[in-house]
Amino acid sequence: MIAERGFAATRIADVAEEAGTSPPGVLYWFDSRDQLLAEALTFAEEQFAYELAARLGELEGPPARLAELIELSVGGEDWVLWIELWTRALRDPDLAESRQALDDRWRNQIAEIVRDGQASGDFSGDAPERVALELAALIDGLAVQVALGDNAVSPEVMRSTCLEVAGRLVEAELAELTPV
Repeated sequence: MIAERGFAATRIADVAEEAGTSPPGVLYWFDSRDQLLAEALTFAEEQFAYELAARLGELEGPPARLAELIELSVGGEDWVLWIELWTRALRDPDLAESRQALDDRWRNQIAEIVRDGQASGDFSGDAPERVALELAALIDGLAVQVALGDNAVSPEVMRSTCLEVAGRLVEAELAELTPV
C-alpha cells in the first residue's frame, strides 16, 4: 500500500482496513507510521533476499550470479519504499539505523559474489567491499531515476549500464555478465 500510494498518502486507517483490523490494532504492533514504513521495507527486503538467494543458488559461477543480482535489482516497487525510507532516515535515528542495516546487507551480498569471483579467477579488480559500494551506489541512483519515471533512464538503460559498469569494476568480459 505504501509503495502504491506513497507514505504521505497512506493513513494508519488505510493499512488497518487493508489488513482487516482496526487502527488501534495496527498501532498495537507499530508505534508510528515511520516504524510501519521501516517494517514494510524490511519485510520487502527479506522477501527480496530470499528470492535472490534462491535464484543465485541455481546459477553456476560468479559472473552469472552478479548478472542475476543486477537483473533482480531492475524495477520493482521496493524502490519506492527505499526512497520513502531514505527521506525519513535523514531525520529519524531509528529509521537511519534500519536503513544502515539493510544497506550493509545489500552491499555484503554484492561483495560476497565479487569475493567468490576473485577466488575463482573470474574477477579481478578492487577489493570486494569497494566494488560492492560502487555498484550498490550505481544501482540505487539509477533505480531512483527509474522510479521517478526519468525519460532518460528506462529499466533497460539501468540494466545495461549496471552490467557495463560491473564488468569494468570486476575486470570481466561483459559477455560473461549477460543475464541468464
